[in-house]
Amino acid sequence: MIQPMTQPQLQTGILSWYRHNRRAMPWRGETDPYKIWVSEVMLQQTQVATVISYYERFIARFPTVPALAEASLDEVLKLWEGLGYYARGRNLHRAAREVVAKHHGQLPQTYRELKKLPGFGAYTAGAVASIAFGERTPAIDGNVKRVISRLFAITDDITSQAGRSKIEARATELAQSAPAPADWSQALMELGAVLCTPAQPKCLLCPAGQGLCQAQQQGLADSLPVKRPKKAGPHYQVAAGIIYRDEKREQFLIAQRPLEGLLGGLWEFPGGKQEDGESLPDCLRREIREELGFEIAVAELVTTVRHAFTHFKITLHAFAAFWLSGEPQAIGVANWAWVSLADLDQYAFARTDRRVIEALMRLTKNPGLGIIPGPNF
Repeated sequence: MIQPMTQPQLQTGILSWYRHNRRAMPWRGETDPYKIWVSEVMLQQTQVATVISYYERFIARFPTVPALAEASLDEVLKLWEGLGYYARGRNLHRAAREVVAKHHGQLPQTYRELKKLPGFGAYTAGAVASIAFGERTPAIDGNVKRVISRLFAITDDITSQAGRSKIEARATELAQSAPAPADWSQALMELGAVLCTPAQPKCLLCPAGQGLCQAQQQGLADSLPVKRPKKAGPHYQVAAGIIYRDEKREQFLIAQRPLEGLLGGLWEFPGGKQEDGESLPDCLRREIREELGFEIAVAELVTTVRHAFTHFKITLHAFAAFWLSGEPQAIGVANWAWVSLADLDQYAFARTDRRVIEALMRLTKNPGLGIIPGPNF
């Protein structure tokens, strides 16, 4: 255990390192709680280099909580398009509306109150409370878990209850005694991102490496944190339809996914998972009947897209198809629309569907290509 007499030395060293070495980012030094909140949400499970341009566009379009609250969900998801983990964008929007309705457009200033807002888990509430409002509460992301597990040589699986409890206890202990809560939260995250990395940690450069890190002292830095191996997720075959209104192929149907759940609120080429013993064309016909209530004729395969989500993988087979009979209905979808290729920039799509759109664009520019093969993997 880090002794009380060395804890101030550890904190002083880490804070000094952070203030002299922190990376330049658009949100660094920001005092507006709203902008801090947006940056912290975007940074969850997404690299800084990817976030910067999204953050700048988002803040330019929605500079305040009321501006975000007044926007439509479609507008928000369009700006979020490509950033992934779309529940983050939906929850930002929901929380902004709640902040306007219940808190006069101003974010609550405590961890306890922030935690009541949509999308504010322990990490987001801790980050905003400490960075924006100076509350002495920890912000425990993946980087911080790794740093704490090494500083204290925690050998429990950090995904277990025992491991999580030990990480939280140590992080709380350090946060409550940190001389500068905002800088301290960011310093631990920066240390994990830059020096205390998952592989080959740079212990010789670390401000905690001078006898203050137990893992470094015990030769455990490379083996911590301990994590349970991930189980391989399932792989699904998915059929999707570019369903043309008629043989002119000028308009086709897109559908909006239900607002909750995976990729909620995004638009897509409708379809779904193949069932056992079912051909892909049969799968597509069934899915369109179940979700939109009309009949189609399935034509050629246009392209194939493979994609890995967090817990599963898919191979999406996009077919050209034609509307036959029945009127489209929003049965298993939130909405639907007949559109042309020129209309698609108005809608937010997931990455897989964007790949299908790219294939359609190529085919439109080069009609002689015929059926577009799937990419090589």
